[in-house]
Amino acid sequence: MKITVIGAGHVGATTAQRIVDRELANECVLVDIVEGIPQGKALDMWESTPCSGSDCRIIGTNTYEETANSDLVIITAGLARKPGMSRDDLLAKNVQIVKSVTEQVMKFSPNTMILVVSNPLDAMVYTAQKISGLPHKRVFGMAGVLDTSRYRSFIALELGVSSKDIQALVLGGHGDTMVPLPRYTMVGGIPLPELLSQEQIDAIVERTRKGGSEIVGLLKTGSAYYATSAAVAEMVESVVKDKKRILPCAAYLQGEYGLSGIYLGVPIKIGKDGVEQVFELKLNAEEKAALENSAKAVRELTAKINL
Repeated sequence: MKITVIGAGHVGATTAQRIVDRELANECVLVDIVEGIPQGKALDMWESTPCSGSDCRIIGTNTYEETANSDLVIITAGLARKPGMSRDDLLAKNVQIVKSVTEQVMKFSPNTMILVVSNPLDAMVYTAQKISGLPHKRVFGMAGVLDTSRYRSFIALELGVSSKDIQALVLGGHGDTMVPLPRYTMVGGIPLPELLSQEQIDAIVERTRKGGSEIVGLLKTGSAYYATSAAVAEMVESVVKDKKRILPCAAYLQGEYGLSGIYLGVPIKIGKDGVEQVFELKLNAEEKAALENSAKAVRELTAKINL
């Protein structure tokens, strides 16, 4: 397996480090436009492999020739959010970045899969698929895995339990309109509403929705990357090892949940062929309305994209 990570900033570099440490590829290529940055970071990672026991070879480059025949390309390139900036504010600039990156990727790896991490996420996955022309199942985005991880961590904190015993789902767009599902949230097999009051659940849901903004506000000069890269690595592992995990990701809908022609966060089975199945949950009226509202926000965003 050859994996390319586009963008050697905090998210891209940390993602590459996790891939190398977990030996999820034979070869990993780190690409960035800034001369010396991907080369230096890749060399530093390579020199760490004797300590980590990994045999994954990593190289850094400013061009795309070295990415040829990549099995999976992870796009993290783009402007990061700053305090007061919404994901929507990033749209115009990051559309051009993702468009350019995807065009270069396809020149050298026409049969690859693309995992998009750049924000605004759902719109960037849409952009990558349109430009690449790849089947929809081979282009998907990291969203719900990160949102769910935040959601689970907040629940674990509130209850004072291990996050390993919490199973949860977050649907919808990756942003303020995301749809956490308390009714489908289990703590050691116990439904969340039996353990927390509605007021407590509402507070956790709200903090989950604003999880990215909270970190941006604290960092002031960047956005989240530790949890983001961990979420990406979880998806990558399911692809590389064909684990067929059921994870909430940004996938293309073709009638599921009454929605079509849109990338949106839903539970999927993810394996060596990418998105192998979309699971459609039975939503109540409130949950369905929230998901439709989220889909509306995503459609309004993608409608602004001029490719």
